[in-house]
Amino acid sequence: MWKFFHKLASPPHFYDLANKIIPWFIVPAILLITYGTIAGLFFAPMDYQQKDAFRIIYIHVPAAYISMMAYMTMAISAGIGLIWRMKLAHAVAAACAPIGAWFTFLALITGSIWGRPMWGTWWEWGDPRLTSELILLFLYFGYLALRAAIDDTSKADRSSAVLALVGAINIPIIHFSVEWWSSLHQGPTIVREGGPAMPMEMLLPLLAMILGFTFFFGAVLLRRLRTEVLYRERRTGWVKRMIQPAGGEA
Repeated sequence: MWKFFHKLASPPHFYDLANKIIPWFIVPAILLITYGTIAGLFFAPMDYQQKDAFRIIYIHVPAAYISMMAYMTMAISAGIGLIWRMKLAHAVAAACAPIGAWFTFLALITGSIWGRPMWGTWWEWGDPRLTSELILLFLYFGYLALRAAIDDTSKADRSSAVLALVGAINIPIIHFSVEWWSSLHQGPTIVREGGPAMPMEMLLPLLAMILGFTFFFGAVLLRRLRTEVLYRERRTGWVKRMIQPAGGEA
């Protein structure tokens, strides 16, 4: 087992392995998102209160879920890199940050669009989930800015890892905010005592979209991670040997 993880942490091995795994993420992502979009937009029944406006849930909820999952992936990877000094773990964290920032932005935009007809306002500063999700976006921006401000990659890895770990405290705040404080957001809908609060015709497309977004996140992460590995290993022999034929032809 340890031999497997040691081999997985090898940049050349991971670079080749990631290229083989990516299609196994892309294909399920396309199928699930296609099904979830069609079923959610055209076949799921209208909500008895929100009517057709509720259908934005099929983008908003998966985006919000990935925004938090990406940050936890970033924080855990940063922690592993900081404790065990694994360069590949720091590369995973660095690759996660821009993806997570985009999903957080998408969650905020779709939430604002959804909130306008439901709450009568585009934004409500008193809502704890809205505010904590905005803080998450700033944490992503802070992580990216800190990395960009430090030229030395090793120092950037260590400094940004500390920020990622400290910021992880915001994730449970986002998740439990609707239970801890008064919120315009509704309480847990899928995972709750007594079962989901949605009929299966609405729930299945939502679960498909969440899973599809997860596979999509994995595919994009692996793609960005391959680029990150190449950048970090650009002066090593295996990268030079890989690009040498192209250089020779030029």
